[in-house]
Formats: sequence, structure tokens, C-alpha cells
Amino acid sequence: MKKNLLLFAFLLMFVPNMISAQGFKLPKDKKFEKINFEMINNLIVLPLEINGSKLTFVLDSGVSKPILFNLSDKDSIQINNVSEVTIRGLGDGEPMKALSSIGNAFKLGDAKNYNQDLYVVLDKEINFSTSLGIPVHGILGYDLFRDFVVEVNYAAQNIKLHNPALYKQPSSKKAQTLPITIEKRKAYVEGTVLMKDEENVPVKLLVDTGSSDALWLFHQPEKGLDIPEKNYEDYLGRGLSGNIFGKRTKVRGIKIGDFELKDAKAAFPYRESFGYIKNLGDRNGSVGGEILKRFNIIFDYQRGQVTLKKNANFRDPFQYNLAGIALQHNGLRYIAESIADFTGVVRNDDSTFGNVQILLENKTRLSLVPEIIVSGIRAGSPAAEAGLQEGDVILAVNGKKIHRYKLQEVLKMLNEREGKRVRVMIERFNQDMHFSFVLKKVFD
Repeated sequence: MKKNLLLFAFLLMFVPNMISAQGFKLPKDKKFEKINFEMINNLIVLPLEINGSKLTFVLDSGVSKPILFNLSDKDSIQINNVSEVTIRGLGDGEPMKALSSIGNAFKLGDAKNYNQDLYVVLDKEINFSTSLGIPVHGILGYDLFRDFVVEVNYAAQNIKLHNPALYKQPSSKKAQTLPITIEKRKAYVEGTVLMKDEENVPVKLLVDTGSSDALWLFHQPEKGLDIPEKNYEDYLGRGLSGNIFGKRTKVRGIKIGDFELKDAKAAFPYRESFGYIKNLGDRNGSVGGEILKRFNIIFDYQRGQVTLKKNANFRDPFQYNLAGIALQHNGLRYIAESIADFTGVVRNDDSTFGNVQILLENKTRLSLVPEIIVSGIRAGSPAAEAGLQEGDVILAVNGKKIHRYKLQEVLKMLNEREGKRVRVMIERFNQDMHFSFVLKKVFD
């Protein structure tokens, strides 16, 4: 599979040093700023204002500096004090050219930084909006975690940026505070992976809110981290330097502090994706959003600790791509529908990729809606065996016209539960075609 909207890897491992002094601050005597976010594919999507332009960014604890990577024809933004640099992140590609910018004004509610560094990636291939289903312009990480005590309420979908000088951590018998280490502007936590044959392997994991996956482990047989026999090759995500492939599997469990998740979804990325990192040190992998979302979390980088508390997501089953199909937006398309009553209404909804409706006098509604296509098929999956192909335009799933649903809702229809029969109508070479398949376990 060349593309996959379920998984993303936003890690930036190497960038040139910037030297400007900077920092986020709240107004004097304000204890915290509360900001609502959207959670899409286990990712935290925040409203962010840069030099007066309103954008959306993913909160990514695995990135050291903000990166702007997707501007559409509708977007306009001023960036200050620009120079050209080379950056590299995860993936199997080459380093890329980018712009380094200093002295930018960032604003999240009342949290402001008037001298913020920023990288701008000009490669149009770095665009996660098509796979998330909403416009996303970049990623923001360490600078927020450095300057605030960051409280992430995954259940209520909001974050609080606490003034560290005024913050007092609430006591809770149900919460547990664990040490973290901050290395090269990233946070690491220790845990235990439960492998086969009752073997428990201690691990050091990057805490990565910018990964929608659950658990990534490095293949280190000498440390007890060997790939389980039941696995399959999969596309794991897109890093800044290209695609990331590896083995998808599951382990008996993962323990972080006193919290244990059984039969945890896991992946072993191929070493080529980390090829430019000569020495992984004592790091054994990373923990991403599909595990982190099961907690409400307080990140306190200044004190070197993180506080975890179970939330309503804790016992949710791990999500697998049962159909073996990946989708993404591919621009807009027209559809025509007959309607019972003519009202003459024209609607334009700018909150999505496009939903413009024109009602004609013959009581036909002509709508401009997002086009969703198959962006990848896993070999041997139910979708592949049924005959679906990359590039097919999805028109309906189980009789429901998909232009009425968000991309993530369409994915849920395609992967609802094991044993469910899924009926899909697609367009291929201007011809409507119908396919049917039964969802089955990825591990028998």
C-alpha cells in the first residue's frame, strides 16, 4: 500500500539549529488557557494563528520545531526572516529543502509567542489533509511542552496550557505520575512489553502524540524484541522523508506504570526508515495516539514527569484495517440528485473540502462534493480479493452515498466489525461497479 490514512509519522529527527530567543506566555496572573481540539485518527488537531493567519496544526510531541507543510490556493501567510535549509525526518527518501524562518507570531487563544521559529516544507507531497479529511497545515510540538504544563483531556477533546509558575497538580488516587526523560527536545517514558512465552521486556519509548498508531517497536532480538510469528507487511505511515513500511502484529500487552493494555496492536518498522540514525541508543520504540488517547495526560517537562489517568477510551478495542483498503480525498466532483421540492437554496460549506449545492428549476440538485478514492490496497486483504483497485472512486458503502459522510466515517463503515459483509459501489473508468467482501481477522 502506497498511502494509508490511518497512520502517520510526523517525527523530525534532524534540523539545523536556530538561535532566536523565544517562548510562549500567558497574560500575567492567568493560570491556564483552555483550547478545544478535534481528534481525528487519534491525532490532536488544534486551531493555530501564525502572523495573523488562521491555520490548523497537529500537536506532535515527537517534533522539535513547528513545521508548516501544506498551504492551498486559498491560504495566505506571511513568514519572516527566511533562509534555505535542508531537513530530514523518518522515511525512506532523501533529505529535502525547506525554509527556516524566525521571528514569527504564534497564537493559541491567549497563549502567545511573538518570536517563534518555524520551518516551511515546500514539497507538495507532504500533505496529510487528503488522508485526514480536513485541512491540516502543519505540526507543533516541543515549544508548547517546554513552556507550559500541558494537560490533554482526550475524552473531552480539549487541552489546558498551564502557567508552570502557578500550576498545582490536583491529587487523584486514580492517576499515576511517572518520570520522563527529555532528550533532544523529545520525551521518553519507560514501560514493559509483554512478548510471547511470558517474556516481559523493559522498553524505553518515545511519547509521540503525532503518531496515530499504537505501539512501534524496533526489531531488537538480542533485547527480546523479536517479531511475532503472526504478522503481515504493511504501510505504517508517511514521515517527512518518505514512506515507512514494516510488519504489523500484536503483542500480549504493554505496561506503562501500573496500567496494562492486553493484546496491544504493534508494528515493527523497517530499519531503513531510521537509516540516517546511526545509533538508536537505548530507545526501543514509540507509543502513539491509539494508546495515549486511553488516558487523560498531564505533561510536565520542567519537572520531568507525566501523569496518566484512565478515561472512557481505556477499554476500547484496538483498531485494525480489516478491509485492507486505504482512502483519501482527491479533489472535488459533481453529483446530480433529484429532489422533491425546489427551494432555490445555494449552500457553500467551507469547513470541509467543498460542499456547494445548486438547485436547478427541474428539481435536480447539482452538488460539488469531495471525491474519495482508494489510495492503497493490502495484498491478500478482503478488498483486494474482491477486486477493488487503487484509484477506484468510492460512491457508496452498504447503500449509503458516501458524499454525505466525513472521510473517517466512511473508513469506519468499511471496517466496522469482523464477519460483517461490506458492499461497495465504485466508479472505474466512468463505469459504476459493485463489489462485496466479508471482514475477517487480520491475525487468525
